[in-house]
Amino acid sequence: MTQAPTLTDGTVTIRAHRESDAQGSYEQCQDPLSQQWTTVPIPYSMDDARSFVGEFMPKGWADDSEWGFAVEVDGRYAGTISLRSEGNGRAEIAFGSHPWVRGTGAMERALRLLLEWGFAEQGLQTVIWRANVGNWASRKLAHRVGFSFDGTIRGWLPHRGELIDAWVGTLLHDDPREPRSQWLTVPVLEADGLRLRPWRDSDVPRIVEGCSDPETQRWLGQIPAPYGEADARDWLEQSTERLARGEAMNWAVVDPADEDTALGSVGWFNHTLGVECEVGYWTHPDARRRGVTTRAVAAVVGYAVEVLEVQRVTAFAAVDNVASCRVIEACGLSRYGVERLGAWVRAGRADMALYDVLAAEVRSSR
Repeated sequence: MTQAPTLTDGTVTIRAHRESDAQGSYEQCQDPLSQQWTTVPIPYSMDDARSFVGEFMPKGWADDSEWGFAVEVDGRYAGTISLRSEGNGRAEIAFGSHPWVRGTGAMERALRLLLEWGFAEQGLQTVIWRANVGNWASRKLAHRVGFSFDGTIRGWLPHRGELIDAWVGTLLHDDPREPRSQWLTVPVLEADGLRLRPWRDSDVPRIVEGCSDPETQRWLGQIPAPYGEADARDWLEQSTERLARGEAMNWAVVDPADEDTALGSVGWFNHTLGVECEVGYWTHPDARRRGVTTRAVAAVVGYAVEVLEVQRVTAFAAVDNVASCRVIEACGLSRYGVERLGAWVRAGRADMALYDVLAAEVRSSR
């Protein structure tokens, strides 16, 4: 039997649960995100909360199966974190926050206290993190405190009557408690009367419209046909995955006077640090022949040069895609060759025009 210590970094305290935490636990488990990503009972009653803080958590300490702590900030209940012992110096980390504390950094502080205690006082050698696929908040928090991302386990986590795919990562005793890679954050850019902002779930209908358009379908042969809501949501998930891996960034192009209506997409990818990246885009049919894509692409080319600090920006389009080639050329890129059958269009393979611009040329053109 292990006694729960009280640990603090001066801002956040983790301690044994108290009867008074039941109200906070009850509130936390009414939260839609808590219900979506955890297996808390639905509905969740005050009796459930009292049982959780007064029986379930103390039992874990009594039999050393789970070392659970209440998180406290400014004297207020902020969530629960725990290490679930798996024996032989191994444990699984678990955490859930009250909605009021999200976005404050408090849970990261709490997890750091928990991990240091587990490694130093409980002799842990390996801590594993698992979460439902799609729980980006959990994955990002694990990333911040140093967990590796080790992939996806299919059909692993029980969740409300089914087995669902799980993300998994690990943190070893001697690992640094810091991110292993850069998790990109999409900034808002102003682009000559346009705004480039992060994509939102509410943009799904516009994505479907843009990617179902015959011209988009004709020239982007790699996208699904027909293109539906599930495809748009999958694209958004893939975009977030690339941000998490530090590999690519996509913006929704909007009019500042109507930020809810996406006019297209523009982004960078295929990034070689300090050397080059590629830009790509598609345009909603509502925005064509208005200079929207040209202005958006020019802004991303500038971002790549000034922020990514690449020496070269590339862009490619099917030779017969005259509109796309004009956009690229209007942004200052020059054609340097043609790759025969290099483009994948709906009808099959087609010749691809190759464009690039050097950082020095971008700067001089300004």
